[in-house]
Amino acid sequence: MQRGLATINKNYAVSVIRGSLSEDAKRQRLGLFKGSTDYADLADCDLIVEAVFEEMAVKKDVFGRLDAVAKPGAILATNTSYLDVNEIAGSTSRPQDLLGMHFFSPANVMKLLEIVRADKTSPDVLATIVDLARRIGKVPVVVGVCHGFVGNRMLAARGAELETLLLEGAMPRQVDQVFTDFGWPMGPFEMSDLAGLDIGWRNRKARGQTAVIADALCEQGHFGQKTGSGFYRYEGGSRTPLPDPDVEALIRNKAAERDIAPRAIGAEEIIERTLYPMINEGAKILKEKIAARASDIDVVWVNGYGFPVGKGGPMFWASLEGVDKIIRRLDHWHQQTGKDVFRVAPRLRQMAETGSWDGAAG
Repeated sequence: MQRGLATINKNYAVSVIRGSLSEDAKRQRLGLFKGSTDYADLADCDLIVEAVFEEMAVKKDVFGRLDAVAKPGAILATNTSYLDVNEIAGSTSRPQDLLGMHFFSPANVMKLLEIVRADKTSPDVLATIVDLARRIGKVPVVVGVCHGFVGNRMLAARGAELETLLLEGAMPRQVDQVFTDFGWPMGPFEMSDLAGLDIGWRNRKARGQTAVIADALCEQGHFGQKTGSGFYRYEGGSRTPLPDPDVEALIRNKAAERDIAPRAIGAEEIIERTLYPMINEGAKILKEKIAARASDIDVVWVNGYGFPVGKGGPMFWASLEGVDKIIRRLDHWHQQTGKDVFRVAPRLRQMAETGSWDGAAG
């Protein structure tokens, strides 16, 4: 408990240093907190938000306990980033009162809030949380249930080819440069170092998945900025990423083990193999009604993931880039690799025919 309160204090102290919060406001906010490790103290709460580890068994245990103590009508919310909210709701006797509130890190700064509507979430619960999100200064987007919802599902598609690009000859600094030249605040490898490579490593192990290079780095204890090394190295506590010859040697060795001859990879290819699959996944999300409209996807990506606001969001940018072009290049890479991430979604082809994401036939 004390560790949690200390973390809150530290986060607010950073806001004071940066000038976004006054010292008086910090004291006032901290005075509103009451720490406890007793579930019974939650009995009078109108809203309870769970934010434990991304493990289904742990979350179901927490909500089983909450179900026993929360008052009738209390809203139960999970902060899960990926897991099935319907399954979580099934661990309670009141699935109509449960939904997802996916805050983005750091939650006291990031504006986006993905509100995950489960199958049995009642309309009044959903409306209450949308209103609450606006009252606390968040940008709410209602999404449906699937692995990763809108943002993280598309993020997985964006990152599916990243390690293959490395093995084929690109280096982390080159890929990240393409992203920052596009307008992102940072590239995917710098972002991974910032978030912590161990987070993805733990998620992969839980799902029985592997990553050739990232797993090797984690096995060596290189978790990113927190350990001073990840895809980059960080000197003297600095957050400035520096190319690491050891990582580049690791990449070359892993490629050689797989008889992959390195080649020159251009910026356009990097865009095609990262951003185009992300657009394709967005089309699938629209088809499945996980997002109600293309603009909702754009709001998620601009406010939660740093998609350059000047390009309007991924789906808007795709219409400017040319959906016909995107389809043509996805078809090319699917023929070259056979990978499902490049298989063109029917909704994407429909958009090319109709000229509208939201007007395409369902």
